[in-house]
Amino acid sequence: MPIRQLSETMINQIAAGEVIERPASVVKELVENALDAGASKVEVVTSGGGLNLIRVTDDGSGIPERELALAIARHCTSKLTEDINDIRSLGFRGEALPSIGSVSRLSIRSRTASGDSAAEIGIEGGRVLPVKPAAANRGTTVEVRDLFFATPARLKFMKGERAESSAISDVVKRIAIAFPTVRFTLAGSDRTTLELPATEGSADGSLRRVAQVMGADFPDNSIAIDAMREGVHLTGHVSIPSFTRANALQQYAYVNGRPVRDKLIAGAIRGAFADVLPRDRHAVTVLFLTLDPAIVDVNVHPAKADVRFRDPGLVRGLIVGAIRQALAEAGIRSATTGAAGMMAAFRPGAASYGHGGPTNGHRSYDAAFRASGPTGFDPSRSSQRPLDMQFDGAGFERGNAGTGGFGESDQAAFDAGPLASADARAGQNEATETLLGAVLGAARAQVHENYIVAQTRDSLVIVDQHAAHERLVYEALKNALHSRPVPSQILLLPEIIDLPEEDAERLAMHSETLARFGLGIERFGPGAVAVRETPSMLGETNVGQLVRDLADEIADNDTVETLKERLDKIAATMACHGSVRSGRLLKAEEMNALLRQMEATPGSGTCNHGRPTYIELKLADIERLFGRR
Repeated sequence: MPIRQLSETMINQIAAGEVIERPASVVKELVENALDAGASKVEVVTSGGGLNLIRVTDDGSGIPERELALAIARHCTSKLTEDINDIRSLGFRGEALPSIGSVSRLSIRSRTASGDSAAEIGIEGGRVLPVKPAAANRGTTVEVRDLFFATPARLKFMKGERAESSAISDVVKRIAIAFPTVRFTLAGSDRTTLELPATEGSADGSLRRVAQVMGADFPDNSIAIDAMREGVHLTGHVSIPSFTRANALQQYAYVNGRPVRDKLIAGAIRGAFADVLPRDRHAVTVLFLTLDPAIVDVNVHPAKADVRFRDPGLVRGLIVGAIRQALAEAGIRSATTGAAGMMAAFRPGAASYGHGGPTNGHRSYDAAFRASGPTGFDPSRSSQRPLDMQFDGAGFERGNAGTGGFGESDQAAFDAGPLASADARAGQNEATETLLGAVLGAARAQVHENYIVAQTRDSLVIVDQHAAHERLVYEALKNALHSRPVPSQILLLPEIIDLPEEDAERLAMHSETLARFGLGIERFGPGAVAVRETPSMLGETNVGQLVRDLADEIADNDTVETLKERLDKIAATMACHGSVRSGRLLKAEEMNALLRQMEATPGSGTCNHGRPTYIELKLADIERLFGRR
């Protein structure tokens, strides 16, 4: 077949295949155009998941009548100068409108601030219609009907109406976060109306816009990020470790105001939270990177969803370091959702009882019924007993009523019966004001041989002693591990590993860093490295697989985090086995010492596996449960 020039319509349809993946792609391009035009209000209307109708209306600068024909021509734009490295707008290629018009019925109606009237132009499947007068307010309205009618095969790959509508909502929300001073409205017959009122351009205004999109819980469970390194500025908010999601859909990243889905940024977020989150949980983040447009390439993806940094190691290091530092400085915090869960569990009706006997199968009620004995009443277990009553048997030892309740014998008495009062067994010595003013307060009791009950001036705190001590031991092991070179073991025979030449060269360039982690590597001829030492902590390990994993990571991120993560994993295992076990009785001094260590240790709000170490219930919430508020 001879080489021939494709028609303009065919060229635009090919471009549409790259730029216009689904209705959400159309919405993204049109909303970005509205923002580049300086709009303060953007309204989006859809029907049929965006396949039947997409209408985007803005109050921006508008398009002069004489430029409407150029607006729908390929590679015509007002946003780009002669320097491709100085891109400061969301759009710049001039491909979106002609690409959309080649596969749909497109109309553009626009009026400038100085114009006496509006003008309209249309395209149907690539065929341009003449410009005609129209009535409109200042700004631009772009209407797209019958998307992909000119390429019916594309319709077979669309998802259902609900899925396409959801994708459009996600696009609008993702863009709206970066422009808090713009009012966004998303409506249509296929959705519930979404309204995002404009806020101020300040940090507080930006956080309010984030709350509009991500929910009111996020600001109360987030930490502010603000860091600068070598001209790259990182701002935003990340969730505390105990506030997570089951997927990464609520991780928003922006580069110079442009929403991106970049694997380097996603990997950096994952690495920053690696020590504090379970593998199946994800942090909630909103991060803004601001840097010189010359050191980031946004022209590497047809839909501009990916970017490429000149120095990816710098960006990754900034994100990881800033998040970890913020988590450390934030101290110990508990997610407000934990208290909400407790409130729901405690509310009347949360657990229903069938009748007064044990046959309803409820464990705690069953135990209480059996404990009451044949007479149904035991004075030693009565909630109305005086606190200084002494009994023989029934779990109480005769002794001095003034003794504190944290001794071993008192603790044993406390655990003897299922209905023993934790408050009574806590003793009668009030905690000092100093302890009550601490973040985790003063220890009052230990229940079920695993949970510490503490009191602050305005809350009740329940601590999982094993999970808390596990985190403390882990952090101590990590500090000892990374504060000096990792001990290594010399291999009897060096292991020679064949690699592609570029991988071998990358490993050789990082040999000094690897040596600090106990891995001794040197070049061994073309396309090979010799491993002479391995970290002692790893014991017997698959050296070849480790080196190949490191080579892959260096190629992707220019880091050697894989080795560090393996060492940290061993430290986590050691911490799990070396921490206070569930079932160990603790004295008051031990419990308070554990609470003070938690307050002084970064990341102690979760254990090594990402589970919360404590839950806090505010006094106001307790009073609501009892109808006092």
